[in-house]
Amino acid sequence: MSELAARILAALPQTQCTRCGYPDCAAYAQAIATKQVPINQCPPGGAEGIDRLAALTGQAAAPLNPANGQEAPRTVAIIDEAWCIGCTLCIKACPTDAILGTNKLMHTVIEPYCTGCELCLPVCPVDCISLENVTGTSTGWAAWPQALADQARERYEFSSFRRNRDEGENDKRLEDKANLKLSDLASHSQHTDPEVLDKKRAVIEAALARARAKAAT
Repeated sequence: MSELAARILAALPQTQCTRCGYPDCAAYAQAIATKQVPINQCPPGGAEGIDRLAALTGQAAAPLNPANGQEAPRTVAIIDEAWCIGCTLCIKACPTDAILGTNKLMHTVIEPYCTGCELCLPVCPVDCISLENVTGTSTGWAAWPQALADQARERYEFSSFRRNRDEGENDKRLEDKANLKLSDLASHSQHTDPEVLDKKRAVIEAALARARAKAAT
């Protein structure tokens, strides 16, 4: 990340809400730094956020693009535990690990860690999550102090690291199993026909090649 992109990222509210049209605040910061996108696409930062970005980039301040949402009070997610079925989809969607729970057991939101990103809402199959206004009429940076932004960024970065690590470990386990199967395919298959075994070997080798190519990118 360039020095300018890093400064822009530090000026964003770190809610990781994706309303800017990018997968996270870092991606939006990078797009602004390379002049691919205007500075008025971050609803959580609001008008003050646009002014901050204008000062950093030299772009003229402009009203928030309504296509990206509206500046609004800060909210936190609330789970109706009586309706929660423990599907874990909201846990997977939360960018800051602010939801606590496990499979088939009710979940709850750790409110100080919730950024109000709303990403948990569309994935809930029973619609048991609602949003609660916690800042009254205060909006933008007046509703989202720098300390919370710093905390959200730290939690998002750790969550991303953990998920990538877990995915990598799982990929390694699958690769090891595939290599073990290849080492003695006949004993790991119900088939004895050499032609069938050769076809299976080719399929496994192709899958391993795709996985290695993906890991290398």
